[in-house]
Amino acid sequence: MSHPHIKLPRLIAHRGLSAHAPENTLSAVRAAHTAGCQWVELDVQLLGDNTAVIWHDRDVNRCSNGRGRLRDMNLADAKALDVGSWFSPDFTGERMATLADMLALLKTLKMGVNLELKVNRGHDPAALAEAAIPVLMKALPSEKYVVSSFSAKALAHARALASTDQLALGCLFDRVPSDWQARCQSIQAWSLHANWKKLTQQRARAVSSAGYPLICFTANDPARFIPFWKWGTTAVISDDPTLFSNTSANLPDSHHAESILAAPDEDTSPQIKRR
Repeated sequence: MSHPHIKLPRLIAHRGLSAHAPENTLSAVRAAHTAGCQWVELDVQLLGDNTAVIWHDRDVNRCSNGRGRLRDMNLADAKALDVGSWFSPDFTGERMATLADMLALLKTLKMGVNLELKVNRGHDPAALAEAAIPVLMKALPSEKYVVSSFSAKALAHARALASTDQLALGCLFDRVPSDWQARCQSIQAWSLHANWKKLTQQRARAVSSAGYPLICFTANDPARFIPFWKWGTTAVISDDPTLFSNTSANLPDSHHAESILAAPDEDTSPQIKRR
């Protein structure tokens, strides 16, 4: 099967540069770009009026000055919230980003995105895929995005909307299950995304050997992560990728500090040879 020719950098900013700006906001993505990041990981889900927004939680309680569930809100409700001051007074007045808002910014900044279809309790995975995938595909070139999810239903619906050469999908696991390969094959996945704290060497090497880019989340300790590079990790999602780029001692042997954030000019993207 053919997939988009994606040149994935070693480091991806988790929900934007979330160590230094409020997560999943336009400011967090701008901060990631300023820090040298070429890709970000972001969450998308639906409001009650089916507007796709960049948000992680099922409610707004943690990351805004309001309360309530997303599925009970419309766009006007969501845009009335201050989603920055909880993080720092410097971000007072930050507004929730719609998917369209965010994609416009990513296009302007020429950044790539790992977009997670976030299916929280009570939300429809099919509706989310149908709202997000066509908009994403229209906004960015296919080599600039990977869509991942914990929801097998969301991924299946996403695959039904686009072929492998148009849409790269990633299976997302907290703990990689024994049938991981069958799950990847069922949706013709491009990549596998795993919680690095629950990832074993045996499983990591199996994923890498099978030809799937292995993307680990959410690592913020470069020294502890060193063995995972050796196990075949392709990329790391981090709240602060600059922690990894600040010293070459924490990088894979084949990469240097100056190229760890941006994808190098030379094509080092994984060659997909599925077994």
